[in-house]
Amino acid sequence: MTAAANATTDDRLWQAIRDEAQRAVASDPVFGASLAEAVLDHDDLAAALAALIGRRLGGNVAEQARFAAFSRDAFRAAPDLIEASACDLRAIVRSDPAIASLLAPLLHFKGYVALQAWRVSNWLWRHDHRDAALLFQNEASNVLQVSIHPAASIGSSVYLDHATGIVIGADVVIGDEVTILQNVSIGRSSELPPRSPRIGRGVFIGAGASILGNVSIGDLAKIGAGTVVTSDVPVGCTAVGNPARLTNCPEPASAA
Repeated sequence: MTAAANATTDDRLWQAIRDEAQRAVASDPVFGASLAEAVLDHDDLAAALAALIGRRLGGNVAEQARFAAFSRDAFRAAPDLIEASACDLRAIVRSDPAIASLLAPLLHFKGYVALQAWRVSNWLWRHDHRDAALLFQNEASNVLQVSIHPAASIGSSVYLDHATGIVIGADVVIGDEVTILQNVSIGRSSELPPRSPRIGRGVFIGAGASILGNVSIGDLAKIGAGTVVTSDVPVGCTAVGNPARLTNCPEPASAA
C-alpha cells in the first residue's frame, strides 16, 4: 500500500473514531467532557495518541507533557508508527468478539497504549535517545504492567489482550498479526551465547506461556496457556505443556 493510500485509510479510521465519540457525547453528556479531551480536541490520530500516552505514563502534568512531546516527535518523524497503530486498533476489533467499536480499545485497553508507547520507545532507541527509550519502558512497566524492551522488534496488527504481566526482552522479533495474552514472557534463556526468540506471523500465545532462548515459532502456530517453549515450534503447530510438546501439526511437520 502506498503512503498516500495509507494516509487516506488512517484518515477514515480517525473520522470513524470521531463519529463514535460524537455519538457517545450526545448520548452521555457527563462522559462527553473526557471524550472531548481524549478525541474531539485533536486533529488526527497521532495527536490523540501522543496525548493518550502522556496521560497514561505521566504521573503529573509535567511528566505527561514530556511523554506526549516525545511521542509527537516520533510520530511526526515516522508516519509508519501511526500506520502500525491504526492496524493494531483494527486488529483488536477483529480479534475480540466483545468489542464492536474503535473508541473503547483506544481509550481503555492498556495493552494498546503499552504497545504504542513501545513503538515510540523503539523509535527513540533506534535514534540514539536510549535514556528516553528506557524511561518509556520503565513507566509502561510500572503503570501498565507491560515491559517491552525498546530493542525488540514487533510487527503490526498485534493485540496484547488483557495485558498484565507481559514481558518481552531485547532483540525478540515478533511478526504481524500476533495475539499475546496476559502473563507471557518472551526472552533470552541462560544459554550462551544469549539469543532471543523469533515469533512468526499470526501466532497466538496463551496466558502464562514462556518462550525462551534461541527458538523460532512458525507462522500461525499456537502456544497453549502455561506452556514453556525452549525449542522450535513448526508452522501451524500447537505447543502445550511444560516442557512443550507438539500437537495438531500439519502433515509434513508431523512426519518430520
